Amino acid sequence: MNTLKKIWLIVQKDLISELRSKEIFSSMFIFVLVVTIVFNFSFEIGEEKILNILAGILWVALLFAGVLGLNRSFLLEKEKDCLQGLMLCSVDRGLIYFGKLIGNLLFLLFVVLLTLPIFSIFFNLDIFKHFPLLSLVIFLGIIGFISVGTILSAMSVNTRMREVLLPILLFPIVVPVLIACVKSTGKIFLGLGLKEISGWLKLLFAFDIIYVIVCYLTFEYVIEE
Repeated sequence: MNTLKKIWLIVQKDLISELRSKEIFSSMFIFVLVVTIVFNFSFEIGEEKILNILAGILWVALLFAGVLGLNRSFLLEKEKDCLQGLMLCSVDRGLIYFGKLIGNLLFLLFVVLLTLPIFSIFFNLDIFKHFPLLSLVIFLGIIGFISVGTILSAMSVNTRMREVLLPILLFPIVVPVLIACVKSTGKIFLGLGLKEISGWLKLLFAFDIIYVIVCYLTFEYVIEE
């Protein structure tokens, strides 16, 4: 229970800070909104090929919005000298990782909850008909993306080109997750069920476990640098 409390304190700190400034959330949501509006005027909805493309558009919007949030995550810690304070705490460095991971996860999930209705309206898609299955794919995909992004954000925060360096390092690593998410989402948009995407879900679950464990074990060495 003490361990969970320490993780929650880190998450709570990030949530309170974001509620005051709204820097992370506003930048993420505005980006997703702009991408949705721009692509809305580029396609005519209804064809099977277009539905597959829409799955890619959704994930491109979410991933780039996630990068914006990850860039701000540890940058705010550095600007306010909070990172050094976290380092001085007598806690396992892995707990700091899980606290930041959960905070970033909550921010992006909140953006997703606001994005899906907008995406459904602009592209005339009945997303909520398959919401349970779609939400599972999105949740697993975001965990894989955020787990790697959190540690790479901590790694790149001290560099001058952090805004460019983070996506360069991140996207090649999460390519398997991105492919699984796009393929699964496309099949869901086409009305297919759990049986048709079960293979992709297993792949997502496997990569999530690998990413989280590896990042947890290496975070201490990254943050010390």
